[in-house]
Amino acid sequence: MSNSQQVLEIAREAGVVRAKDIVSHGIHPSVLQRLERQGLLLKSGRGLYTAVEANITEHHSLVEAVKRVPHGVICLLSALSFYELTTQAPFAVWIAISQKARRPKDTLLPLRIVYMSGKALNAGIEEHQIEGVSVQVYCIAKTIADCFKYRNKIGLDVALEALREVWREKKCSTDELWHYAKICRVQNVMLPYLESLA
Repeated sequence: MSNSQQVLEIAREAGVVRAKDIVSHGIHPSVLQRLERQGLLLKSGRGLYTAVEANITEHHSLVEAVKRVPHGVICLLSALSFYELTTQAPFAVWIAISQKARRPKDTLLPLRIVYMSGKALNAGIEEHQIEGVSVQVYCIAKTIADCFKYRNKIGLDVALEALREVWREKKCSTDELWHYAKICRVQNVMLPYLESLA
């Protein structure tokens, strides 16, 4: 199998391929650029390529984001959109990273970075398979708590809309919401809204 065939096979299996993915197979990164020029790969971000015939879903930007920021967790508006809990269509991928992590330099992929630490960063993470890639997304209850914590960034109306939708569809319990409200330190903010629903 030629280097080009190997790269195309890796791209088909992985959904999104990075230069360092093929270097680990002993293939020079210039093969990616050559395949892009030939129209067999699409460049979707800095160092990110997708097979032209790939089965791209509505959540492809989340796959690109976690390939670009491997230790990031999809959060806030992007998580709400993933769970279909908002009418908002985020123009960028919202992703949480450690306060000690370096901000990615990518300009092709619009990212909204949210810095978190401790339990607020590590609690409530779920693994979801999207286009064959494992994507970390905060669970619904943690996402709602985060929305109240970052209400100044996304808007209180978005947090309230998501809370009402979760309550109406019974997607999580009051206990779960309260658990993550404590972790995110927004109990006092969320309490009146939870009481009005109950």
